[in-house]
Amino acid sequence: MNAIVLTVAPIFGLIALGYALGRVGYLTEAAGKGLAEFVFSVAIPVLLFRMMVNAQPPPASADPFALWGAYYSAVAIIWLMVALATRFLLGRPARDGASIAMAAAYGNVVMLGIPIALDRLGAEAATPIALIVSLSSPVLWFSATLHMELALRKGDLAVLPLLRELVLSLLKNPIIAGMLAGLVWRQTGLGLHPIPDKMISMLGQAAIPGALVALGLSLTGFKVSGQLWTVTVICVLSLVVLPVVAWVMAFHVFSLPPVWAGVAVIFAACPPGANAFLFATRYKAAVNSVSAAVALGTALSILSVSLVLLMLHPGG
Repeated sequence: MNAIVLTVAPIFGLIALGYALGRVGYLTEAAGKGLAEFVFSVAIPVLLFRMMVNAQPPPASADPFALWGAYYSAVAIIWLMVALATRFLLGRPARDGASIAMAAAYGNVVMLGIPIALDRLGAEAATPIALIVSLSSPVLWFSATLHMELALRKGDLAVLPLLRELVLSLLKNPIIAGMLAGLVWRQTGLGLHPIPDKMISMLGQAAIPGALVALGLSLTGFKVSGQLWTVTVICVLSLVVLPVVAWVMAFHVFSLPPVWAGVAVIFAACPPGANAFLFATRYKAAVNSVSAAVALGTALSILSVSLVLLMLHPGG
């Protein structure tokens, strides 16, 4: 238990620090955006580049398709549950279901999941982290857009433009570019010269604390409002049901190696992030509820993450 506290407390402490700095006005909204841009465009891609270059070969039992199957089948189950809940429990329009599903299924894996997984599982987590992160943004944005367009157009949908948008998002994503560059450089066998390696290492060290402080700063822009039942459904599905389903899929259905399964479950326990809010804002659907879920979910995720870490390492 003490080891879990030592993992969780500093991470959420930095998030709280970022929130406090933004709340009292010590750091402005522009500073928060600048920090987030640096983290996503430079620090995290560089961190993942170095991780890919130096990553140990995965165990023989590790299968990328099994990892994707475990994580994204859990996401798909949550997505279906949201679609049903939106119609039969919440009584909201079908178009709201896409935003609610995005919030419940798309956890903040980059800003929160990566720091926790690396701290708790070590360098061996690099490969499964890269495999999940490489698909999470394009696949879930594509799924949410497809869901929304189907609701708006009632079946009259041009899929090719959505696929083109998916490919473009993959090519433009600096995080994916960093991972691919690392994999390509690894194949050359040249390694990293000590001087650029030190520079890259120093930049990478800024990624995790920078991401956490940026996450805290971003929370000042979210308001706790919207329909109580909708916010409750999002938080319960994202923080409780999704990690439980991911646990079953990772450990019992796909039988992943412990570290790979651990990454999938930790990522599944992450709260809704800014991407869900951006999607809701883009389509003006369930904006207040998603905003509240991001704020409350991040605060409550200290419990969900702690429980997941305790399950992964019962002895602490």
